[in-house]
Amino acid sequence: MPDPKDPQAPPAVKQRIEELAGEVQRLNDAYYAVGDSPLPDAEYDALKDELAALVAEHPELEPADSPLGKVNAPSELTGPTVRHARPMLSLGKATTEEQIRAFCERFPGKVFRVSEKLDGLSLSVVYTGGTLEHVATRGTGEVGELVTEKVRHVVPDLPHAIGEDGRVEVRGEAVMLRSVWSAYNEAHPDRILTNPRSGAAGTLMQKDPEAAAAAGRLLRFFAFGADRDGAPVDIAALDGIEDAATVVCPDADAVIAAIEAIGARRDDLDYDIDGAVVRLHDPAEFDAAGFNSAEPRGAIAFKYPPEERTTKLLAVEWQVGKVGRIAPRARVEPVFVGGVTVENITLHNPRLIRERDLRVGDTVAVVRRGDVIPFAGRAIVEDRDGSEEEIVPPVDCPSCGTELEIRGTGEERWCTNLQCPAQITRRLMHWASRPAADMEGVGNVWIEKLADDGVLQTRADFYRLTAEQLMGYERMGEVSARNTVDAIERSKGLGLRRALIGLAIPMASDGIAKRLCLAGYERIEDVAAATVAELEAIRDIGTKVAESLVAFFARETIVTEIAALRELGVHLDVLDEDRPVDVAAAGDSPLKGATVVVTGAFTHGVTGAKISRPDLTRLVEQAGATASSSVSATTTYLLAGANVGAAKTDKAATLGVEVVDPDTLWGWLKDAGVA
Repeated sequence: MPDPKDPQAPPAVKQRIEELAGEVQRLNDAYYAVGDSPLPDAEYDALKDELAALVAEHPELEPADSPLGKVNAPSELTGPTVRHARPMLSLGKATTEEQIRAFCERFPGKVFRVSEKLDGLSLSVVYTGGTLEHVATRGTGEVGELVTEKVRHVVPDLPHAIGEDGRVEVRGEAVMLRSVWSAYNEAHPDRILTNPRSGAAGTLMQKDPEAAAAAGRLLRFFAFGADRDGAPVDIAALDGIEDAATVVCPDADAVIAAIEAIGARRDDLDYDIDGAVVRLHDPAEFDAAGFNSAEPRGAIAFKYPPEERTTKLLAVEWQVGKVGRIAPRARVEPVFVGGVTVENITLHNPRLIRERDLRVGDTVAVVRRGDVIPFAGRAIVEDRDGSEEEIVPPVDCPSCGTELEIRGTGEERWCTNLQCPAQITRRLMHWASRPAADMEGVGNVWIEKLADDGVLQTRADFYRLTAEQLMGYERMGEVSARNTVDAIERSKGLGLRRALIGLAIPMASDGIAKRLCLAGYERIEDVAAATVAELEAIRDIGTKVAESLVAFFARETIVTEIAALRELGVHLDVLDEDRPVDVAAAGDSPLKGATVVVTGAFTHGVTGAKISRPDLTRLVEQAGATASSSVSATTTYLLAGANVGAAKTDKAATLGVEVVDPDTLWGWLKDAGVA
């Protein structure tokens, strides 16, 4: 594109400005009028930033209907509308610490507040005389679309009455929880929602809100401000209204720290956030700061690195897993998303590929959240030029050539040949992994090489390796060979629970291994001899899992391998740490008999080393507590470490559950004699 500063550039620049203005408005219409997000936020922001930069250089070329300087909104509102008592504005954007400090410096000596910037749909909820009067979208900022009846169905937690006099307006964000989004997509593979943000917007566009609610498309409302007849109101004083997590900060340093803390817990939240909102804490000072045409001057949004970007899908490989599932993995042009450079993504299963019409050569939206494997959210079909190629699932196993079976709603391909070389290698890698035998330093590259050479064929073969054997390989010296053999020797004490994990029994998760140990099984042979009925009697083990366990241990190859592991000195009996806890033997502490939820990151109270959540949970159970995964009315304590998300602590506060800090917890564990 020609340089915008070049006096010959205006015709080309004018065309580009018009293209960008039209594209930004098209995207606004797609999201705010239809509930679809054709592009990730980062791509949308980039288009709008480019438009703003060009218009700043050539203001005379800005179209009359330019989306700049306005609230993001559709071209027109199609339903019944209401005029907002005061405008609902967008927020200015910052992406660097310097920009946040510059914002704070505009208000010297002032106090700020920082809150999560929820990624959903802004709503105005108005109560008159304590009764819900109406709910409206932000709309154009001046005028919103009425969605009152829809909200009554799809936002069940929003109270219809609050017991407050006068006209109370609550402003906040309607979001679809990640757990709700995942559950909906699992139940409706034919109508998958692209992401929670689109799920929230699309739900409020549904013509039949009752049907949407019945299908599980439910939203949650978090308030970020409220007033009564124009005067500020404390959200905490409004019965049933859930407010967004907020931190009050006396200066810019505290603001930066709060933004970093929110970013650190971002991946642990059950809802999407794309940034943090910084605003003047005092409502009167915020109002006094005023606003421009689309943004309040007393607030700004800090945007975190994007978790969704677009890139080109280059090729698809079909990988054979440890239990025979053939999983599609795509190679893409490298793209920086979610804090890392991504070159490979998962496509989940053949049905998803077919229903999303993903093709080699497509521009695809890549999604990455936390440590979740990056996946393709959707294809950008508008970018197709006809050269794209259909992705065809294999008919035969890529490793052994066995004809594949098609199973399940995902139309997944499975190799049934237990001697498939790829399956054997994957099973060996899994046995050596940290959750199982934990053979530190025994890498997948060496396992694959030894398997290809026929040296490793069964798990028992690990324990037959000698340093002399390994020294025969290039780049394996005497020290490396000895270290490898020593690591394998140390892994012999893995015990029943980790042995069950390492065997990669179909449908039997890590949690099932723990349940079997807690159920009183002492030896792996005892588990192998159990019947379906006996296994079904154990908590959380259903018929299909029980049948899978029985079928697995009925295989002659497994019987032979277990015997070989025993003969080679591998410990396959339950360890004391995995036995049922003797509550009566626990010392005195408030944990005895309590129901607890563990959340956040912890360090050991004695050694100072990082301690995993499963290990901490085990200590808590040894102190006589029962661990649960979610906060409820039956929860006694929420054990909260560092970087805790607001969802659990807010729920604990609502239910009157005591939140316990790490120092207090370690004191209790010492009292119980387990720390």
